[in-house]
Amino acid sequence: MIINNVGFDHCHDADFFIDRPDGSGDYLLLLVRTPAVFEVDGKEILTPAGSVFIYPKGRPQRYRCVPLNVFENDWVHFDFDDAGEEEDFLRMALPLETAIPMPLEFLSYCVKSIAYERYSDNPCRVESAELFMRLMFIKIKEKTQNSISGRRSTQFELISTVRNKIYSRPYEQRSVDSTAHEVRMSRSAFQHAYKKHFGVTFIEDLVKSRVTYAKMLLSTTNMNINDISASSGYRSYVHFARQFKEQTGYTPSEFRRISQNVT
Repeated sequence: MIINNVGFDHCHDADFFIDRPDGSGDYLLLLVRTPAVFEVDGKEILTPAGSVFIYPKGRPQRYRCVPLNVFENDWVHFDFDDAGEEEDFLRMALPLETAIPMPLEFLSYCVKSIAYERYSDNPCRVESAELFMRLMFIKIKEKTQNSISGRRSTQFELISTVRNKIYSRPYEQRSVDSTAHEVRMSRSAFQHAYKKHFGVTFIEDLVKSRVTYAKMLLSTTNMNINDISASSGYRSYVHFARQFKEQTGYTPSEFRRISQNVT
């Protein structure tokens, strides 16, 4: 397997878009953490946060941010050493040019590990990176087979829907209790299931979604910072500013100055 390029934890501005009419010359695997718009065969497809998207070699690549949102993703451009290796990949029958909703934490860890191996001087870095790639393919296949066979749990479906709502509408007022009631689970069962499926707590995910939304508003609008706090779901500016600095290392004002290159 040939890994041509890799990137993880990339965050793009609200005007981000990719338009490659002839593709990138190789395969492209994307882990998309934010809602996005993909164009396939002339039709635009709105994909939810938490999706895998694989472009085959030679196909147009057109995707962009949802309006007034940022675009966060990990990605790997890859190819194969020979036709036999490519045939093995295609026999896995992974959905191509299709959004595959699934938890991304482990896959993102794999991409980060691939990037580390690629730029390290480890003597087995090529073999290690290839194993991480194959592990990702297996996990994606496992997920799609479970979906097709109907073995996906109702619990996972419900919690995934909630998570998509959190990232697409972070400004909505939510609590552990109200969200647990929404998915018809007890508070403790909901918290345990959320951490089990996504590797983070519900509150950690909620805070991340709100801070991400605030970052987009700070970098792309001239809204008053107090208004941004309220628009991101916070009732207290002090609470907003504290969580924003914990997540980013900057105050909201500092982040705006840096992101907008204001001196």
